[in-house]
Amino acid sequence: MAKDRSGAGDPVRTLELLWRATGQAATQPGRRGPRQGLSVDAVVGAATALADDEGLDALTMRALAQRLGVTPMTVYTYVPGKAELLDLMLDDAYLRMERRPAGPAEPWQVRVARVAEDNRDLMVRHPWIADLAVTRPPLGPGVIGKYDHELAAFEGIGLTDTEMDAALTHLLGFVHANALAAADDADHNSRQSQEDWWAVSAPLLERNLDPGRYPLADRVGTAVAGYHPQTIWSFGLQCILDGLAHRLATRTAPRTPTDNG
Repeated sequence: MAKDRSGAGDPVRTLELLWRATGQAATQPGRRGPRQGLSVDAVVGAATALADDEGLDALTMRALAQRLGVTPMTVYTYVPGKAELLDLMLDDAYLRMERRPAGPAEPWQVRVARVAEDNRDLMVRHPWIADLAVTRPPLGPGVIGKYDHELAAFEGIGLTDTEMDAALTHLLGFVHANALAAADDADHNSRQSQEDWWAVSAPLLERNLDPGRYPLADRVGTAVAGYHPQTIWSFGLQCILDGLAHRLATRTAPRTPTDNG
């Protein structure tokens, strides 16, 4: 099954809807007028709730229509299709994110960590976002506002504009990978807890695993004893912060005319 992704719909129609630049879609020839009391915002809200509850695979125009209590054709008078709907949902989720301002003289590491934490919290509230490929993000007010706010965490620390974008992209990539792994772990735990899985697996491993052949796997695996999302999150985020700090500290200062003597 093809992976759902942003930016897969009609770009002109999507931008019009994102910025609410035109009237309702029912003004298009050949379509009936919109149902009284329904709106693009209501459709997006219902779609988000459906995806939150059941995941992206369950989000179809027919299922959305049933949730709204209308026919599928009525939904199409507001949103052309699922591709455009996904862009609207993502932008709306970004638009509703809390924008926590930086405190006075707050270290940049704290600002950057907050960006990561806010995005992780977003994916906990809306797990479907982690399943959505966002290589071509919808350029609506939510996406633009989020991008502007998050870039501010890197402003003035010594990066070029291109590096600021790259640093933010790298950070969000870490958050995305962590969210996918945590969601997978939660799904497994809903069917069999880590404790139950180890209770079944440990005796078999003890009988068959030769510590002499796999000394590091035995030593480290015993110390870790399972998957710990918070440990992996904290370590990974600190590595990003440390790496960025090292890059800034070792950067060669730009030459000035006086450097030539």
